[in-house]
Amino acid sequence: NSDGTCTANITNNLSNRNKVINGSMICSQRGSSFANLTDHYCLDRYKFRNNNGVSGTFTVSHSTDTPDEFGNSLKVAVGTADSTLDAGVSFHISTRIEGQNLQSLAKGTSSAKKSVLSFYVKTNKTGTYAVMLYDVDNNRQFSTTYTVSNTNWNRYTIDVPADTTGAFDNDNGRSLDIYWYLGAGSNFTSGTLASSWQTYATASEAVGQVNFADSTSNEFYITGIQYEVNESGVATDFEHRSHGEELARCQRYFYRIGGQSRTYQVVGNGFVGQNGGTKCAKIIVNFPTTMRDRPTLSVIGTDAFKGDTGGAASAMDCTATANTGGMWNDASSTDIAWVDFGRTGGGSPANGTAVVVYTTGAQGEVAFSAEL
Repeated sequence: NSDGTCTANITNNLSNRNKVINGSMICSQRGSSFANLTDHYCLDRYKFRNNNGVSGTFTVSHSTDTPDEFGNSLKVAVGTADSTLDAGVSFHISTRIEGQNLQSLAKGTSSAKKSVLSFYVKTNKTGTYAVMLYDVDNNRQFSTTYTVSNTNWNRYTIDVPADTTGAFDNDNGRSLDIYWYLGAGSNFTSGTLASSWQTYATASEAVGQVNFADSTSNEFYITGIQYEVNESGVATDFEHRSHGEELARCQRYFYRIGGQSRTYQVVGNGFVGQNGGTKCAKIIVNFPTTMRDRPTLSVIGTDAFKGDTGGAASAMDCTATANTGGMWNDASSTDIAWVDFGRTGGGSPANGTAVVVYTTGAQGEVAFSAEL
């Protein structure tokens, strides 16, 4: 203007608006393909559940089939078809969100705000698909549907109403689940969809849901998931985050060492024990980011670990203790852990620095999980 002022219409300028982690499916620390899943995490922050023994089997994979501006998606493929679903059957993809990350919704107050869920889906099984938001803290739900009418990549938007009943807990616990259904029996579809939040009812979870499992040729892809506080009902552009930033967010819930195609990898630094020659090493693992809670330990390929006591990487064979006794028992430990590795063969323990490594053939892995 002539007086030196300027009026601008600036859109999509808000950072950190996406409540969902790894919405672009860029991170998959656990691997690239997951077969015969029943109730397991696959790509980071996403769980696939095959509830009550669907006779069909599924494979989830980290795919590069994507819409423009994305590099990865989550793919579900049918291995064994199930054309007639039993009443108690359901299968879906889900993600979970901490309560302290949802406070801007002001849920449960007179200032409660509307929100928008958006995502990209591609599938050759057209029809009606159900989505449910489940308030874990107050046992409330909002369920709705979207219609897939072609086999292209499309962005779908769910306008989520405000809810003045039931506040989310302001802590690091599980407060909100988001479910994308792929199939459900009559126990989950015989109710009614509601235009507002309501007390949870099983029968209203997935009303109208198509049976994705009816053919082994069926494939389902999803990416670009965004959940944001938004009064307009119109989704903003997807908030792309760098791989490094997204990985750090994922490692708050899951962190793994090993399991990759390398000859050796340092698992941790520590010392060789003196417990009657049975200890190979007690290592210290510093987590790359503070984990959500004290993690649990799991070990894969235990025969792959070696103790290094002065450069001899193959001096001792080790096996990690895959239970709570194998970790530092300080309940407040979300930044660091001790892990015991017992000697199963090879050289004798000695004083000095030790690292634990793995060989390519067996690919041992130590994983820490603080999932919701």
